[in-house]
Amino acid sequence: LTMTGKQSVSSVLSACKSQVESQLDKHLPRADSAPQNLHEAMRYAVLNGGKRVRAALVYMTGDALGAPKESCHLPACAVELIHAYSLVHDDLPAMDNDDLRRGKPTCHIAFDEATALLAGDALQTLAFEVLTEAEGDVMGASRARSMIRALALGSGPSGMAGGQAIDLASVGQKISVDELRNMHELKTGALIRASVKLGALASDSINQ
Repeated sequence: LTMTGKQSVSSVLSACKSQVESQLDKHLPRADSAPQNLHEAMRYAVLNGGKRVRAALVYMTGDALGAPKESCHLPACAVELIHAYSLVHDDLPAMDNDDLRRGKPTCHIAFDEATALLAGDALQTLAFEVLTEAEGDVMGASRARSMIRALALGSGPSGMAGGQAIDLASVGQKISVDELRNMHELKTGALIRASVKLGALASDSINQ
């Protein structure tokens, strides 16, 4: 993954995208297993396109700090699962009420609102389940806990969820530049920062 003079940013991103999508396919439930409708919705939400920028940040940060590629697979998957769950919920009628995502029907349109809500819930919990698998590999339990904490902080009330709450509360309201900046730092920036932190935690170069 290390960028050289012969490699473009797009080629590195493409390599990261291929890696994480292969891993996501392995960790997501099979579409033909029960409850089939839920599992189909989960796979639809995750494997339906996307640039995988957050996963790329995990891989590239880990690579820069000397982490083995294998140590980055789980956190890269986890952050993409969190991102996918957030998009499913953001698209719901109770939030942004979007019919299309990346040019395709949103999850609640392709399935139904209840299934989309459950799919988002399941993707969120699967993200943390995936990180628990790090306890048994070269990273060890302590690093797995640090990763779980980093992802929780980036996606919870002090991160992405908090930013979405501010966004919803500000609809139709005039807000200051500082308030707008804070909203975006939480809604988008927090998970991006968590991606970098996860990549660093995959290496041995920082204290946990």
